[in-house]
Amino acid sequence: MTEKITITDSRVKPCLLALEDGKTYAGKSFGAEGTATGELVFNTSLYGYQEILTDPSYAGQVITLTTPEVGNYGTNDGDMESKKVYARGLVVRHLSKIHSNWQAQSSLDDFLKKHNIVGISDVDTRAITRHIRDKGAMRCALTTELGDDPAADQKRLVEIARQSPDMNGLDLTREVTCDSSYAFGEGNIRVAVLDFGIKQNILNLLAGEGFALTVYPSDTKADAILNNKPDGIFLSNGPGDPAACADVLRELPKLIDAKIPIFGICLGHQLLSLALGARTYKLKFGHRGGNQPVKDLLTGKVEITCQNHGFAVDKDSVPDDLEITHVNLNDGSVEGFRHKHLPIFAVQYHPEAHPGPNDSNYLFARFTDLVKSDNKAKVI
Repeated sequence: MTEKITITDSRVKPCLLALEDGKTYAGKSFGAEGTATGELVFNTSLYGYQEILTDPSYAGQVITLTTPEVGNYGTNDGDMESKKVYARGLVVRHLSKIHSNWQAQSSLDDFLKKHNIVGISDVDTRAITRHIRDKGAMRCALTTELGDDPAADQKRLVEIARQSPDMNGLDLTREVTCDSSYAFGEGNIRVAVLDFGIKQNILNLLAGEGFALTVYPSDTKADAILNNKPDGIFLSNGPGDPAACADVLRELPKLIDAKIPIFGICLGHQLLSLALGARTYKLKFGHRGGNQPVKDLLTGKVEITCQNHGFAVDKDSVPDDLEITHVNLNDGSVEGFRHKHLPIFAVQYHPEAHPGPNDSNYLFARFTDLVKSDNKAKVI
């Protein structure tokens, strides 16, 4: 059992992290006070904590950052990838007492307080990461609401973790999608974007390709999208179990049958694969970070990618109509596919980065070429 941590600074409250398997970690609180639950995962990026926290794909999860020093450059409005923090909590080794950056507007501590997110510091994040790597991602609970009996607190919090929702079978798209459709970007090529939890930089890069985007909530009917006669369709990233998104999966075949160019990433990649006859499964601990090596089987090139997903496409279930185009060099899992007869392709990782390397930005240009060539064929 974990001993109660001793804190000499009266302004800092103790905090406790408990995993569903009974493992507990005592540390110091930062950010908001209270109790949070979620799936405990780890991210190996060396920077970009604000972009990570505001990525809607982290809805329902508590993030452990493997880099030991966090918070040293603060936070700012420009690094928001969505309107709020969707992660349920944050676990770090050391929270910097100062922050310094010409763009900084507030500290990470104040940022989490503003968004009502509980954080814990001064815990062994290496040990936590190794535990998740060995045992798998699991449910956890994080609290500042502690009594005088450490053993009782630990027992109570482990039970809270065990009673929290399991990521398997969980559809979180409605929690993160937009409330109503809206326009973004200018151009003469119309692209419909299905928002399953889209990041801001994806919209920025699509608009940068000259697309006039219409962003739709995740539960939008296919007929409503097709009635606006889009030239292309984009399926965004998002959280949760793709197989649980029953409403989306009922509509996707209608979009596919329209034979309009489609590009999907992350959850969009998984949903497309399911709609086209493949299966998905839950990874042991997922791929999260900005250093995942992926091989493009079409060119033979290796790109370092930014990733955030806990589910993957089962390569043995991929139907003959699909060609696997990208594979993860760490575990051989599917990272991309294209349809052999329809203008459809998708990747599992995040080509827009933020944070992460920009090796995969070419995929947005590939989508542009596909949309333009398809539209030219229609005109001819």
